[in-house]
Amino acid sequence: MNTVNKINEKLKDMISNLLSAQSDNGAWNFCFEGSIMTDAYMIILIRTLKIKDEEILIKSLVERIKSKQAPSGAWKVYPDEDKGNLSATIEGYFSLLYSGYVAKEATYMRKAEHFIREKRGLAKSDWLTKMMLALTGQIKWPSIIKIIPIEIMLFPKWSPITIYQLVGYARAHWIPILICSNLNKSFVTPQTPNISHLQEGLSDSENERILEEMQNLQLYFKNALKKLSEAPEVLKQKALSKAEDYIIERIEENGTMYSYFSASFFMVFALFGLGYDRKHPLIQNAFQGMKSYLCRNADQVFIQNSPSTVWDTALLTAALQQAGVPHQHASILNANNYLFSRQHQKYGDWAIKNPDVTPGGWGFSDINTFVPDIDDTTAALRAITPLTQTNILYKEAWNKGVEWILSMQNDDGGWSAFEKNTDNYLLSFIPFKYEDRVLFDPSTADLTGRTLYFLGEYTTIPMESEIFQIAKEWFERNQEVNGSWYGRWGNCYIYGTWAAVTGLKAIGVSNDDPVISLAVKWLLSIQNEDGGWGESCASDIKKRYIPLNQSTPSQTAWALDALITVSETPTPKIESGIQALLSLLEADDWRSTYPTGAGIPGGYYIHYHSYKYIWPLQALSHYKNKYDM
Repeated sequence: MNTVNKINEKLKDMISNLLSAQSDNGAWNFCFEGSIMTDAYMIILIRTLKIKDEEILIKSLVERIKSKQAPSGAWKVYPDEDKGNLSATIEGYFSLLYSGYVAKEATYMRKAEHFIREKRGLAKSDWLTKMMLALTGQIKWPSIIKIIPIEIMLFPKWSPITIYQLVGYARAHWIPILICSNLNKSFVTPQTPNISHLQEGLSDSENERILEEMQNLQLYFKNALKKLSEAPEVLKQKALSKAEDYIIERIEENGTMYSYFSASFFMVFALFGLGYDRKHPLIQNAFQGMKSYLCRNADQVFIQNSPSTVWDTALLTAALQQAGVPHQHASILNANNYLFSRQHQKYGDWAIKNPDVTPGGWGFSDINTFVPDIDDTTAALRAITPLTQTNILYKEAWNKGVEWILSMQNDDGGWSAFEKNTDNYLLSFIPFKYEDRVLFDPSTADLTGRTLYFLGEYTTIPMESEIFQIAKEWFERNQEVNGSWYGRWGNCYIYGTWAAVTGLKAIGVSNDDPVISLAVKWLLSIQNEDGGWGESCASDIKKRYIPLNQSTPSQTAWALDALITVSETPTPKIESGIQALLSLLEADDWRSTYPTGAGIPGGYYIHYHSYKYIWPLQALSHYKNKYDM
């Protein structure tokens, strides 16, 4: 069978599978699978809440956590992580003990304990893990958290440092944590295990460095508090009340905060700290909402941090239309009706720095109503575009979405994920790992590239527009010496470079422009011998390209899509890539489950179960459509 026939057969097969997997409401419900963190935290939460009727769930999560342990005793956050991940191992170890179904003396638990000691104990874990350990009484509240006063909730907007200079998803975690740290709260039940014996101390030099880095921060907070004129106890109560209001105002209909499992986990502890009873509706509703994130894969269950329903549905709807499914097809109409119903009507935290535009974005998950993001919005807009020609309601929704996207362009010319101009690096002197990518929301190549792709391909904005010119200048400033770009929300340099190339081409940038030619040269230089592409999650941590030494479907599709965009005819390198992609789709092995989505650098990577469909479908369709196959 020749290549054209293979592509046609694969497209036909994928389209058939996808249409049969569509839900009655028009959405696609694929699993969003991360590390064991959410499984571990669910066990901890159930035991802390003293819920008696969830033993089947706990046992299922225990089996999933155990199945992910490496022979060394460690847990990893991506398969090729060197040796193991300390924070994941602490979370796995602690939650298994807390479950009550695992003996501390078990060989695999002893191995985990040895790994934790070898990596210098609880003190060396990442910040989120430390917060969980402090909340459950395993360690004292770390100094870096203790020095941040809850009164930061009262600092005026013009202050050099305010809570609103953190991006919303960071605030949604930090505010509940600050409530508990300022109240010095931890929550221990008779069943809580004690792993404080694994608390190794930091070296004197490390402690001195941290204290030195914290001095300026301590001094700032001390002076800022003096300017707040009321008595300290009055200020603290006002700040706690404001923090409580902040949380409650951001609870979604399903009971979760910000639609995130992890933020909701810390919210429950904050409500405890504020005096709420375990049986309070806010806490019980939160638990039920978090439990609804359960997903089943083969014979295992796991907890999603935030189901990717809108993201998957928007991308699949657009990709299916590119693959030839007409927009009048019942499945596409059903999917677009679903997307239409999920356009946001509320002003969320994005409006703090961008108040003068009507809501018009889309969020990531099905129940998300006020945390829209650029990626989901451009994906949804691409999906519904064909209907805007005949349906006035869709046209109005589309116009609102485009207006919102344009209003969210940062002053530096790029786009970030959630909020505008949220890159205050005054806070970067906090001794905090990956603060530039976790605390803030800077412009990124992936967001900027896909926004340009949408605006260039689907709107009538003139190519000479300043919108496009300053975005191109952003890409020129942020291109790596080797020609690649870093992608924040996918792994990693292949992801960013694909988005950059396809976005720049959509706004008319020539192949001869160095910004394009250098990127293409880099993509060709990292093509694997089998014709595909594959990049390790380690790239995200080391901030340089690290090859996986195997090809994955989504990364191969990204690279191919970029090369197809710049080539008028199918080159031998593209042909080789197409063969590799078709082979990968037939194999359907571990390379299809390797996490190519990014969450927390060094801490949380995502296997989107939809990605083996979305990106190959898009790349194969672009190949077929462009080359008239």
